[in-house]
Amino acid sequence: MAQPLRIAIAGLGTVGAGTLRVLEEHAELLAARAGAPLTVTAVSAKNKTKDRGVSLDGFTWFDDPVAMAREAEADAIVELIGGEDGPAKAVCEAALAAGRHVVTANKALLAVNGAALTDAAERADRALNFEAAVAGGIPIVKALREGLAANAITRVYGILNGTCNYILTEMRVQRRSFDDVLDEAQKLGYAEAEPSMDVDGIDAGQKLALLASLAFGSRINFDGVYTEGIRRISLLDIDYAEELGYR
Repeated sequence: MAQPLRIAIAGLGTVGAGTLRVLEEHAELLAARAGAPLTVTAVSAKNKTKDRGVSLDGFTWFDDPVAMAREAEADAIVELIGGEDGPAKAVCEAALAAGRHVVTANKALLAVNGAALTDAAERADRALNFEAAVAGGIPIVKALREGLAANAITRVYGILNGTCNYILTEMRVQRRSFDDVLDEAQKLGYAEAEPSMDVDGIDAGQKLALLASLAFGSRINFDGVYTEGIRRISLLDIDYAEELGYR
C-alpha cells in the first residue's frame, strides 16, 4: 500500500467533527478504496477544549488555521471553516501556495472566489476538490467533471435548497402561509434561526453558480447570478403555478 495521505482539517464544527469521525471510524475501508491510509495529522478551530464528541489526542493543534495550512505536516488541507472570504479563503490560498492539495465544502467561498482559487491550484499543480459543496448526497460535481465530460449539457435545473423545498411543499399540500411554515421549519431544525441564506435564494444561487461553471465550462461568479427568494410567494401564486402548468 502507498504512503499515507496526511490530512489537516481547518474547522471543527458539525461538518469538521463529522469528517474527523468518519475518517477514524472507516479508516480501513477508506484506505482500501483510496489505495493509501488517510491520516489526520493536524487540526485547527476556535476552541480547543470544546466537547465535539471526538478525541483530538494525537493531532497537532493550531490556533491559527492559516499557519496550519502553511506549516502542518500534511499533503492536503480540508477547509471547513465556512464563509466566502476571511480565514477560509486565506487557508486555501496558503495551502496551495505551500504546495498542498485543498478540499473544501464551502460553496460560498467557491461561488465568489472559485476562479481565483482554481488559477492558484493550476499554478501550484495541486487539486482543488469540492464535491461536498454542492449536492454532496447525489453526488454531482464528479459526475459533471468526469462522467458527463462527453455530453453537451444544455441546461441545469433542480431542487437546490431543502429548506425552500420543504416550505413550498407544505404551502402547496397543506394550504399554509409562508410565515406559518417557516416558523415550523425553524422549530423542527429544517431552517436556521436566521433563514436569509435559504429563503432569500443565496444558498441556491451559490450552488447554481458552481454547477453552471462546471456544466458549461465557464467562470460564473455569484455576483452575476440573479437571485430571488420565496418570501413573497403566496398561496395564490402556487395556485396559478398549478393552473398554468409550471409544476
